[in-house]
Amino acid sequence: MRLRALLDTDALGLRLLGGGDELDRTVRGVMTTDLRDPSRYLSGGELVLTGLAWRRDAADSEPFVRILTQAGVAALAVGEAELGDIPDDLVAACARHRLPLFAVHESVAFATITEHVVRQVSGERAGDLAAVVDRHRRMMTSGPAGGGPDVVLDLLGSDLDLRAWVLSPTGRLVAGPKATGAALPADLCAKLAAEHLAATRTGRRGPHRVIVGTTTYSLFPVRSGGRSPQSSQSARDVRETMLSDWLLAVEADAGDWAEERLDLLHGVTQLIAVERDRRDAARTVRRRLAQEVLELVQAGAAPAEIAARLRVAAPVLLPGLGAAPHWQVVVARVDWDGDGVEGGPVAQALLEEILVAPSPAAAGGGGHPHSAGPESSDRIAVAHTGGEAVALVPLPAVSAEHDGSEAGVLADALLETVRGPLTAGLGDEGRVTLGVSAAVHSAEGLRGALEEARHARRVAAARPGPVCAAGHQELASHVLLLPFVPDDVRRAFTARLLDPLRDYDRRHRAELIPTLEAFLDCDGSWTRCAARLHLHVNTLRYRVGRIEQLTGRDLSRLEDKLDFFLALRMG
Repeated sequence: MRLRALLDTDALGLRLLGGGDELDRTVRGVMTTDLRDPSRYLSGGELVLTGLAWRRDAADSEPFVRILTQAGVAALAVGEAELGDIPDDLVAACARHRLPLFAVHESVAFATITEHVVRQVSGERAGDLAAVVDRHRRMMTSGPAGGGPDVVLDLLGSDLDLRAWVLSPTGRLVAGPKATGAALPADLCAKLAAEHLAATRTGRRGPHRVIVGTTTYSLFPVRSGGRSPQSSQSARDVRETMLSDWLLAVEADAGDWAEERLDLLHGVTQLIAVERDRRDAARTVRRRLAQEVLELVQAGAAPAEIAARLRVAAPVLLPGLGAAPHWQVVVARVDWDGDGVEGGPVAQALLEEILVAPSPAAAGGGGHPHSAGPESSDRIAVAHTGGEAVALVPLPAVSAEHDGSEAGVLADALLETVRGPLTAGLGDEGRVTLGVSAAVHSAEGLRGALEEARHARRVAAARPGPVCAAGHQELASHVLLLPFVPDDVRRAFTARLLDPLRDYDRRHRAELIPTLEAFLDCDGSWTRCAARLHLHVNTLRYRVGRIEQLTGRDLSRLEDKLDFFLALRMG
């Protein structure tokens, strides 16, 4: 029931002293207390009744009201029988904390108010239970077979006034309510997915509560494979499934929901899990095709034999583009601290989700070819071998004057898409590394593309951070060499060149390191570098001279410029 309904009930003798803007709060119970700190007996949503026996002087009002507010009570009602007028300090404290305050006429017993509230709340709960049973029946009959998750989400909106969305662990929007067309921004999807993965990794049971701005979201895990949403999981189980299971994001605070409503939402997640399993089963053919092609390539089969297998795969993976499209290879690996988790299947499921997600830097500026929607994953074939997953990505054939190096999947785009959610999900316990090949136009090039993608992944693995990716473009750059320089050699090289400058900067605040970085970035141009640093050219010349003096190097020589450049990259 609402506070407004209590105020409108004349028999209760309530008079509003403050908080008129908060009368739509829901009352879920009632408590009478004269304790100075009743927090241990509060669960939120109560109407608190008090005779002020806890109050000795004006200083007691502020801490008492603060305790009630932190406990989430709906309102405070104070009896006038003992003191008559309600103290001004209590009125002021309630106003500061936006806690509605009522005065109870001396002729009305607290027992009368308690009985009324309990009767109303109990009646509403009984009605809610009957409605929940009916809604559950309707949703079960409408389930995924009747139109997919969108139908269930529309029912949540029409029957329970709940806006909800289904998200992948990478933050991809899988489904949303079609009736309202309410979409979630990509950055919000990524944030919710990150919060969900972080909570799942630490073993917290759902739903997980997330506040974004002024809006509260409740995140319910969608566990595939017939697992109950309420079932507990071992650390190993979590690692095997958390990077592939979907989640249901509801725009509401489920923390104060009745068990019946929570059960209904858990039932909804099971319906969505059926759809998740259906889509996973549909990938079986594509996985088998990818596995067969991968085994042929790794075994050194003749190009003609691989080409024949690709001709079978092409119509399934990319219908309408002929039998010989271009292909890319993407390799992924998921590593966890400790033993016991088979990384290949985990990386396979994750890579299938990653390659569905929209890519902001795709060819033609319109998202990469596999970001059209949930069913676009039908065009990706992912196999796994050992601890890694290998994706065979078909692309439209490019014109003869292009080599495909700027088409298709880009490593930076993949990284940008998934870095936030996966970093939160992996924590300090896991790593995801990705490598992307260039596009190849024939079976002869597929073996080279696989090795190129694997080598790019090794370059990514040599970098710090829980989520790293590298593309084929980087294999022709100095960045290919830097990760494989032994750590002690890297430290000695950078220390010899940069430590004198760092020590000087610490003592004199001379900013020699930033000056060196800017000078090299401007290709040694005095005027451009001075303009970038907002310095006079003579000041810049003085700083560069000091750098040369401290290091014994000459920044007019290409060899010394290159040494400084590499030292900064490795430092």
